[in-house]
Amino acid sequence: MAFLFLNAILIASLATFAYASDPSPLQDFCVAVNDADAAVFVNGKICKNPNKVVAEDFFFSGLNKAGNTSNAVGSRVTAVNVNQIAGLNTLGISLVRIDYAPYGLNPPHTHPRATEILVVIEGTLYVGFVTSNPANPNLKNKLFTKYLYPGDVFVFPESLIHFQFNVGKTNAVAFAGLSSQNPGVITIANAVFGSDPPINADVLTKGFQVEKKVIDQLQAQF
Repeated sequence: MAFLFLNAILIASLATFAYASDPSPLQDFCVAVNDADAAVFVNGKICKNPNKVVAEDFFFSGLNKAGNTSNAVGSRVTAVNVNQIAGLNTLGISLVRIDYAPYGLNPPHTHPRATEILVVIEGTLYVGFVTSNPANPNLKNKLFTKYLYPGDVFVFPESLIHFQFNVGKTNAVAFAGLSSQNPGVITIANAVFGSDPPINADVLTKGFQVEKKVIDQLQAQF
C-alpha cells in the first residue's frame, strides 16, 4: 500500500512540472501575421491562411553580410527569429549571426526562453556561462569557460548568464541556433544600470555593496 501511495505522489509531482520551451505545433506551420486587431493568437501571433502561404514566408537573406561592430562593446548580433521569418511561428527555433571586432564582446546576457548552441566560423572566442545560485548559500555560482576556434561548438543552457569575447587581433564570426522562435535577450548591465526609469540607487548600492558614486558612474554609461 505504501508503495502505491508513493507512486501516486510521484506521478502527481511529474504532472505538475512546467517547461519553459516553446510548445510543439499542432499543424504543419502557422505563418505569423502582424495584425493587432485579430481575435485569435498562437504563441503571440495569428496564423496566416494556409492557402495564402508562399515560400517567402520561410525565407531570409543577408546572413552572409557582416554586422556593424562599431559600438561600445565591439559586437553585433543579427537575429533571424519570428520577427524576420514569419514562418518560424510555433516552430520553436531561431538563428543569429554574431560579428566581433578585435577584442569585441557579446556582453553577459541571458535568453529567458532558449538554450543556445554556438559554432565559431572565424577567429578565437573565449566563452562561458555561470550556473544559477547553488542550494548551499556558502557555495558560489560556478563558471564554465572555453576557448573556441573555427569549427568548435559550445552550448549555453537556457536562461543562464553567458558571454563571448573575441581574444584575437582580427575579426571573429559565429552562428548560433536557439530553441525558441523568439528567445528574448536580457543584457545584464543594460537591464540593471540602464532601465527606464532607473532602479533606485539605494537598491543597487546595497545589492552590489559599493558606494553610490560607483552606481552613479555606471548608470551614466547607459
